[in-house]
Amino acid sequence: MKIYTLNSKQNLPISIDDAWEFLSNPKNLKTITPDYMGFNILSGADKPMFSGQIIQYIVTPIFGIPTKWVTEITHVHDKKYFVDEQRFGPYSLWHHKHFLKEIPNGVEMEDIIDYKIPMGILGQLVHPILVKPKLNEIFDYRRRKLIALFGEYK
Repeated sequence: MKIYTLNSKQNLPISIDDAWEFLSNPKNLKTITPDYMGFNILSGADKPMFSGQIIQYIVTPIFGIPTKWVTEITHVHDKKYFVDEQRFGPYSLWHHKHFLKEIPNGVEMEDIIDYKIPMGILGQLVHPILVKPKLNEIFDYRRRKLIALFGEYK
């Protein structure tokens, strides 16, 4: 069983309060997800984030095929971190940790995603040519979008 890890860090010139308010609001996921992915929240984003929260959405990650994805917010530590885990969706495992840390003149945000591709060896063969590049593309978009929204950290 092969488990992959994606790690992304970005510094933003905003306060920890503003960063938390934006990043911990599930409704803002649509804003920082590429339009072509057809991201649409179906339910669960109507309250502030809490442990045990279930969020259901549709996403079209590859080949224009809509996929239902269900995640659970499993841990929340105000203005420090939160964790979402896939309960139903395209991955065999999806464990996404979001960390925030105050730094001089801003905040460092770090995403650590541990994930497993289904379909055994076939999934492992597809990972470097399809899945990993797509995840990198999504996080590159997210980085650019956050800079457009909040400015670039200097």
